Amino acid sequence: MKTERARQLSTAEERREAVLRTAIGAFAARGYFGTTTTEVAKAAGISQAYVYRLFPNKELLFTAVVEHCFVQVRTCLEQAAAQARGSAPEAVLHAMGDAYARLISDNDLMLIQLHAQAAAVSEPAVREAVRQGYARLVEYVRGASGGGEGQVQEFFARGMLCHLIVSMGADEVDAPWTRTLAAGMRHY
Repeated sequence: MKTERARQLSTAEERREAVLRTAIGAFAARGYFGTTTTEVAKAAGISQAYVYRLFPNKELLFTAVVEHCFVQVRTCLEQAAAQARGSAPEAVLHAMGDAYARLISDNDLMLIQLHAQAAAVSEPAVREAVRQGYARLVEYVRGASGGGEGQVQEFFARGMLCHLIVSMGADEVDAPWTRTLAAGMRHY
């Protein structure tokens, strides 16, 4: 009996993860405001009622997606910090920045971050999910790199600039303004 119950919980958790992965694609394509739970359910091959069983409303589904993406970013940064060439803050931050640039070449992850930041302006629950995600990342980057306030701030500022450059396809435009923005930045 316990084995059957554990298997059911595992199956439910697997379904929850599958819905999250599907929701990432849906929200990345149309954003928080443009995506319905009906679309997520259809893409996941399940009923909308089942989506609501896993996530009681769209807001909770989206904040779970946002949190999932922050976990992916954290995992990426952890792996990069572990493989950094040296332990100086500059070396660790450089390794993490390079890994992050590779990570956001997955447009869905970058788009979720951009949509979450936009929705955070008017949606308190999304704002709190974004705040909490960044709070954990900033403290992780500070601790893992040993960098000072200015170095950590610059790391995140460069990440935001990376979003801008990638999202508008600035690397496809050869102009003085794009060279200025992209100077010293790597994009994959």
